[in-house]
Amino acid sequence: MVRLEDIKDAQNRLKGVIKRSNLDSSRTFSQLSGNQVYLKLENLQKTGSFKLRGAYNKISNLTAKEKEKGVVAASAGNHAQGVALAATQIGIKSTIIMPKGAPIAKIKATRGYGAEVILSGETYDEAHQKELEYAQKTGATIIPAFDDLDVIAGQGTIGLEILEDLPKVDAVIAPVGGGGLIAGIAIAIKEINPRIKVIGVEADKAASMKASLKAGKPIDLTEVNTIADGIAVKRPGKLTYEIISKYVDEIVTVDDEEIAYAISILLERAKLIVEGAGATALAAVLNNKASLQGKKIAVILSGGNIDLDMISAIISRGMMKAGRRLTFTTLLPDIPGALERLAGIIGRSGANIISVHHDRMNPDISLKQAEVKLVLETRDSAHISEVISILKNQGYSIKL
Repeated sequence: MVRLEDIKDAQNRLKGVIKRSNLDSSRTFSQLSGNQVYLKLENLQKTGSFKLRGAYNKISNLTAKEKEKGVVAASAGNHAQGVALAATQIGIKSTIIMPKGAPIAKIKATRGYGAEVILSGETYDEAHQKELEYAQKTGATIIPAFDDLDVIAGQGTIGLEILEDLPKVDAVIAPVGGGGLIAGIAIAIKEINPRIKVIGVEADKAASMKASLKAGKPIDLTEVNTIADGIAVKRPGKLTYEIISKYVDEIVTVDDEEIAYAISILLERAKLIVEGAGATALAAVLNNKASLQGKKIAVILSGGNIDLDMISAIISRGMMKAGRRLTFTTLLPDIPGALERLAGIIGRSGANIISVHHDRMNPDISLKQAEVKLVLETRDSAHISEVISILKNQGYSIKL
């Protein structure tokens, strides 16, 4: 089991290596949730996530002989970059096994941190098998993503920082995937002040830890499916399961729509780029999943490595949940001025037209009609209802 002393040793080891991330109060999220919300900005950590903490602590504890043979890890995400930079800073070789379909940006970033990247297999499981083969062949040490004493201790340094910056915190809320992050934080928090609540958050379609706690042992999910790919873990770790069983007060879940909204509002109101996994803790707070009111809450934003080609889709989903987007199709008479009249009604309703697709060639409509698909910017859900009502009263059929 990881001891508090191990986490304190890791904190000393990480001085000058990691960036001590800010714990910033947020008036916006405090007002929205009815709590005093503080954001722990690990999305601004070196490599864009908390993973450097555990990776560096693990690698620095290797023997001289182990360091000579280098390290290896299978990952297509934040763990890859954390291991790569940690190994480079310590001055040893690192090899990262990534699935062939890994995003190009993450491959380039990992190489940029000094690792040799090997693309192998189509899935993480296949990359993991290659990792085992590589370690056996070369003698390189495998750096686990979460189920390891040194890795857990490294992640636990976040808990120590929170207590130093906010000693009177009432609750700490963190994402849960394999469990390394919250396991380390929970030990640090509970061993110093057991009254502080530690709450984990999983995506509802990747809730392997919650299912395991219910079953009384680590179990496998048949599948996981979530935009929070950083915590899309089918089976939690054995060590992390034991620690979470002892120290964590509650595991709650959020759905993808709630995560998407958290990402979009962090971008809009806090000017922070946060990935799906990193936004789950805030999503839980905004949707009152932990039933906290009037409390001082530290919320871990665990990472900010979101693919640029996904940002648009995620923001769109979040905006739709907030009532800021309306997409619909209607039919117009195929005559001059029909589209102009529709645009005028929409403008007077206070909505803003973002895009228009005008189709006269659809074989399923009359030759005297045109099908128009519009995307509107709206204020909120009540405004959407108002706009739809106005259009229907003007004789337009609305297909959402």
